[in-house]
Amino acid sequence: MLTLNETHDVNLTSWVASANNKNSDFPIQNLPFAIFRRKDSGESFRAGVAIGDQVLDLAAVSQTSVASGKDWEALEACCDETLNRFMGLGIEHWSSLRRALSRALSKGAAEEAELSRCLVDMDTVEYQLPCQIGDYTDFYTSIYHATSVGSLFRPDNPLLPNYKWVPIGYHGRTSSVNVSGQDFHRPSGQTKAPDADTPAFGPCKRLDYELEMGIFIGSGNALGEPIKLDQADQHVFGLCLFNDWSARDIQAWEYQPLGPFLSKSFASTVSPWIVTLEALVPYLTSFDRPASDPQPLPYLDSQKNRQQGSIDIQLSAHLLTKQMDQEGDIPAQLSQSSFRHSYWTINQMVAHHTVNGCNLQPGDLFGSGTQSGPRPEEAGSLLELSQGGKKPLSLPNGETRTFLEDGDTVIFKGWCEKAGHARIGFGEVQATILPARTDIGE
Repeated sequence: MLTLNETHDVNLTSWVASANNKNSDFPIQNLPFAIFRRKDSGESFRAGVAIGDQVLDLAAVSQTSVASGKDWEALEACCDETLNRFMGLGIEHWSSLRRALSRALSKGAAEEAELSRCLVDMDTVEYQLPCQIGDYTDFYTSIYHATSVGSLFRPDNPLLPNYKWVPIGYHGRTSSVNVSGQDFHRPSGQTKAPDADTPAFGPCKRLDYELEMGIFIGSGNALGEPIKLDQADQHVFGLCLFNDWSARDIQAWEYQPLGPFLSKSFASTVSPWIVTLEALVPYLTSFDRPASDPQPLPYLDSQKNRQQGSIDIQLSAHLLTKQMDQEGDIPAQLSQSSFRHSYWTINQMVAHHTVNGCNLQPGDLFGSGTQSGPRPEEAGSLLELSQGGKKPLSLPNGETRTFLEDGDTVIFKGWCEKAGHARIGFGEVQATILPARTDIGE
């Protein structure tokens, strides 16, 4: 069971001075993992841990005398170009390495002389996907988002009857998941206007973002062996920020009867840093289901899940238009919400996904679904904020948006913060939209 330990001590400080900044995303209490290398170096990618504005090169650390036993086994796996092997070692190895790094990076640690040579300035690195993603499942866990979107298309029946009983999800496309900083072309496909007799082909006109959390599976389960609800957190390596872009007009035409296809498979973007579930323990909070709603079935319900199933992660969405960028303006914040509003917990997602015997594998990715809060300004998509395109959003520079335009850069940020505990950040995830290709559909 995940519990508070020495690594969460709010009084811990690091000999890496930038990690002690109160506003840092990456204090010593965090220690998230990514795959990186120095920009334009031709080096091999390898694992790193964020500490302040530095990256601790774990391949370099493996050549020091810092670790032994489980810690060395974990470090050796972190020399790979993906985190999959490290993820597959399991929670004892993850936790042991995190504790060893916390001690070695703490102010006054004897390891400072050795490890200081293993630091790389974060501004000088580039990232790739943290792991090879074998399978990707996108859930639909925000009841506020589901109700808001449903009301646009089914005003008399916005929430389908199965929503409050089962964690809804569908199998997504892994090949188009990329790491923060990507550019991608506006997708093209078939759309059909309500008053048209036939569909038309062309660029998407209602391109949108989706403010989500990404959940990475660590150690998996054997085919045919479900993961029980109260053991599910032992299989979750960590979380990242996730933008699961959506072509709303393409989706409206194609999604019946089998769900989204081309409207979702063109791009999904993850932040480079995976914050371990252990680092988030101080921000676990109660999972509350309204008494008037159906209570979860027994395989999705437990005292532990009700006591600490949810996580209070603040999420915000920002937009930098091409004009704003050219004029030196800062990105405009569009909304802010919290992952604690999710109608289903991560453990419930894992338990439900495997209850039929489905086997999860190290590096599998879950999308949480768009995380909207109870108030309109907490909406996690432009579809909701613009009321289906009927109410344009006014930006600080005078521009307006109903949906995304070419040259727009969307940025998500995420963090946990409360009195008595260290701030834990996720960094950012961002991507920029390029014009649609003109050499297709002819």
